[in-house]
Amino acid sequence: MRIYTRTGDSGETGLFGGERVFKDELRVEAYGSVDEASAALGLAVASLEEKDTLAALVLHLQNELFIVGADLATPLPRAVPRIEERHVLALEKQIDAWDEALTPLQSFILPGGTQAAAGLHLSRTLARRAERRVVTLLRAEPEKTNPAVLRYLNRLSDLLFVLARAANARAGEDEIPWKKEEE
Repeated sequence: MRIYTRTGDSGETGLFGGERVFKDELRVEAYGSVDEASAALGLAVASLEEKDTLAALVLHLQNELFIVGADLATPLPRAVPRIEERHVLALEKQIDAWDEALTPLQSFILPGGTQAAAGLHLSRTLARRAERRVVTLLRAEPEKTNPAVLRYLNRLSDLLFVLARAANARAGEDEIPWKKEEE
């Protein structure tokens, strides 16, 4: 199978089901942003020194982001695997479990620390961008877009924040607090 098809050379791409749309359509922007977040998660996993439960969870999240992308690339009501409330609840359980092991935040923190934590923070910001794109898509095409995707991306970014903190804590890396400018 060839990687290139030349079918996108005119600025169009195909959605699941065969519909052709321009590559800057809201739906394509939304699932493209999800792909960016997934790629950044791959960078974060590559940076983890130990392939443990944190790495396994990040790989699981990458797999779920494929479902998110497919969900967004396939307007309702066509049948494909969809993000459901159970996915959102599973993220909430992960947030609670990982956050419980961390010291409580005393202030805002700057994104960074270890390479893995920085990658998770980058993934978090890309998940937030995807969330914004989904908000726009839901406003434009509410009948064709799964609203559970929005809740999923919102929880995902929260989880990635907690996981970035966990990656730093495991490596013994101090978090850098935000310092208000002196006036």
